[in-house]
Amino acid sequence: MHIRILGAGLAGCEAALYLAKKGYAVELYEQKPHKFSPAHKNSGFAELVCSNSLKADRLDSASGLLKEEMKLLGDSLLQAAHQCRVAAGGALAVDREAFSRTVTDLVKSTPGIEIRYEEVRFVGETRPDTLTIVATGPLTEGDLAKDIARLTGGQELSFYDAAAPIVTAESLNMDRIFAASRYGRGEADYLNCPFDKAGYEAFHEALQHAERAELHSFDGDWTVYEGCMPIEVMAGRGADTMRYGPLRPVGLIDPHTGHRPWANVQLRAENTERSMYNLVGFQTNLKFGEQQRVFRMIPGLENAEFVRYGVMHRNTFLNSPILLGPDLALRAYPNVFFAGQITGFEGYVESMASGLLAARAVEARLMKAPIPSYPEETMCGSLLRYIATPTRDFQPMGANMGLLPPLEERVRDKRKRYEALAQRAMKAMQESFG
Repeated sequence: MHIRILGAGLAGCEAALYLAKKGYAVELYEQKPHKFSPAHKNSGFAELVCSNSLKADRLDSASGLLKEEMKLLGDSLLQAAHQCRVAAGGALAVDREAFSRTVTDLVKSTPGIEIRYEEVRFVGETRPDTLTIVATGPLTEGDLAKDIARLTGGQELSFYDAAAPIVTAESLNMDRIFAASRYGRGEADYLNCPFDKAGYEAFHEALQHAERAELHSFDGDWTVYEGCMPIEVMAGRGADTMRYGPLRPVGLIDPHTGHRPWANVQLRAENTERSMYNLVGFQTNLKFGEQQRVFRMIPGLENAEFVRYGVMHRNTFLNSPILLGPDLALRAYPNVFFAGQITGFEGYVESMASGLLAARAVEARLMKAPIPSYPEETMCGSLLRYIATPTRDFQPMGANMGLLPPLEERVRDKRKRYEALAQRAMKAMQESFG
């Protein structure tokens, strides 16, 4: 049986590495550098577009739990991420350029993976001797997007994803900024820009009236995905919405005043050298000049130098509950599997996980073995169950503790409840695959 993987993003690379390490020959197709999507700039594999954060590493967090489960299942990309880690408190953040290089080198050096740099226009579902994993991502476009629409009966949905701006470290006013992680967790890896009440209200007002960039023709109608909401859209939902979201001041004390800020913007290191920082939660579609004007109202960013402005682009995902089976294969074309954010697995780590799960399903098919069954108590099992459950308005979903079945005994303390959920999940995963 022939194995094709379309797309060398997070999911495609994870799938290719898993299958190759199991001794299978894989063809990995990548359109870069001959063709780039509207959001991609790096010619390497596993390019991170939105952020450099792979979220929390603690076991008692949803993302941390998912990472631990992936390690048990044979993950490769998380190992690469740790090699390229930058300081981010309790989160796993990476130097994006270094991470892409590391993954690219790993894929190229792994026996059994044949890389083909070309644009794939057709899925090729009629090939009886071929198993295909489509991992072309949420920006799939052109002839391939049309072919997927043909296979799925046009049952695809769209949302928007926005990337945050990046500023240089040397341009920051450190007289107004302080270093700290919330509640003192980990090292003081985040830079904090504290707002007082008057400053925040002026910023909120300016943000609401700032001019937005026009969307590209390929973007179609604007439907915002709640998990990656542009900051200006959030501002329009009320004066305090940002204060309860990315600008929440809880767990922080401004050393200049001795008090908690009215609101707080966090900056996270973008690279190992800490020469660049991104504005956490500041995904945006404002015009570049407006970004500079409004974001320089943030304390400490009065003279900020922007090395990348925020951008917004279309993301496409399948109506997975109707289209995909529990093995992530199309119900109508069982030799065609899907992986990555196009399935509704929302997030970097989630995308890696879906590539790993799709690869394991392909392996089972090749071995004529049953489809791997992941306990519902696990994050992998819960994510698969989510995208397989029909709903009137299916939307992408990232890992979160709310997906897991409740504990038999109620635990009021959230931290202890999450610890118990994580321990239960790992026990179930180890019993099944350890």
